[in-house]
This record gives sequence, C-alpha cells and structure tokens, in this order.
Amino acid sequence: MPPTDATAHAANAAIDTGADTSPGTAESSAAEGSDSEDTLDLRLPDELIALFAAEADTGEARSDAPRAAPTLLTAPALTAPAFVTASALFATADDDLLDRVADWGPTVTPSGVFQLVPVQVERDLPLINRWMNDPAVAEFWELAGPRDMTERHLRAQLSGDGRSVPCLGVLEGTPMSYWEIYRADLDPLARHVPLRPHDTGIHLLIGEVADRGRKLGSTLLRAVADLALNKRPACARVIAEPDLRNTPSVAAFLSAGFRFSAEVDLPAKRAALMIRDRSLRNLL
Repeated sequence: MPPTDATAHAANAAIDTGADTSPGTAESSAAEGSDSEDTLDLRLPDELIALFAAEADTGEARSDAPRAAPTLLTAPALTAPAFVTASALFATADDDLLDRVADWGPTVTPSGVFQLVPVQVERDLPLINRWMNDPAVAEFWELAGPRDMTERHLRAQLSGDGRSVPCLGVLEGTPMSYWEIYRADLDPLARHVPLRPHDTGIHLLIGEVADRGRKLGSTLLRAVADLALNKRPACARVIAEPDLRNTPSVAAFLSAGFRFSAEVDLPAKRAALMIRDRSLRNLL
C-alpha cells in the first residue's frame, strides 16, 4: 500500500508508507502447477514458410498480383516493421493503466482551478522532499530524510509499468499537494481487500501548512475522485485507505463523498477503507 494520510492534523488525506506500493511490487500471479505440456505450440506450415522464403529471394512481389487482406499471417508479419504493426493491433486503452493521467486536465473547484501534473523528478524533487520532512507528513508517510530517499520513492513509480502515477496538485497555478493515483486492483492492497477491476486508488498529502485546516482536503479529494470517474469509464470505484488513527483524514474523505467500508489490517497500519462509488456519486 502506498503512504498513509499525511495531513494528520488537518482534514486532508494521504496514504500509507511507500514500502509496499512501488509499481513493481504487485504480483501478477500465474496458475500454479501448470507444466510446459499445456503450452499451445503454434507453427506455420512448411509450405507457407517456403513460399515466404521464395518471395524474399525474388524481391518484391509483382505489382499486378492480387493482394491478400491484411491479417496477422500475411508475409509482412515476418518482418520487423510488420511485427510492430501486428502488436499494435492488440493495443487497447489498458496499455495505459490509468488512462493518461497527464491528459485529465484541469477541473474547477470551489477553491479554484485544480490540476494534477505528473511529477518530473529533476523539477519537483526539492519541493516534495521538503514536504516529506514536515513532521505532520512524516508521521504517516514515513519518508522523512535526505532527497535520495524521496527520489527512490518517486523513481520506483516513474520507472514502473504505469500502475502508479505520482503527481503534484496545482491549485490556481501553485503546487500545493502531492498525489499518487494508482490502480488499486494491481496494488499489494489487493492482497488484503476485495477489489474490482479498474478500482482506482488515491494517496494525498497537503504540502503547505497554510493550506491545512481549511477543508481543502475534502474539496480536492472530491474533485480528484470525480476526475478519475469521469476520465476512466471502466472505473466504478475510487479507493483510499487512510490510517484509522488519522481522524481528520477519515473525516475529510467522508466529507468528499466517500463512504466508510471497513477496518482493514494492513502490514504497516490499521486502515479505514474508504470508497467513492460511481453509482452513489450524485448522492454523497
């Protein structure tokens, strides 16, 4: 699970220590006990291979020859460029596991225009590291320390497969919060909580002390949860798991339209499982 609620003393949220949540830690399990004899062995017929070889030796096929309809088994599929094309035929929106967070764009909130901007380490590391060393943040994120500690946490996500995207929260043009938008169903959290395909998780910390204690957390949590539901049609729920001790954070989620689902024992904490349902978003 990613970090806990960083805003322990303000009604804002962040989630668990990053120890368990780097993008590469979630397991994609294969069925146990399978053996190689169950593998499907696909092989082109010898006659077809010989035909391709003959065409390669004689150069281009005659221009007046009838063209086969494009399929994965036509001759170009044996060449490198065609191999890329064939792979592209299988590409889906799922290739980007979070539907391009960078393109979610701005949203208008009661506190101003807000936007998630994916982190660039070289640009954002000093600011995020300063926030991580704030005692109110460090109590739950447990990432206080030198810059290289924060950098490792960020790069673990940025170098992964895209199941977690670290972002700055920019309000009226000013970076003021740190977010992690992640595929909860692909996270280690799924080992402990029943999750559904495409459940989207949120971790948040409010970075600046002046922004805490004025209900910004609730405002921004609602805005980002609604962004996720708007921009990810396959996502039916937005998930969070603040530390149960962090009463202001749990209250912020409740005010943002999340419902309390359960208490969950996680490796680093006892958490409140908070859920914002697409089906209930207009009621809460």
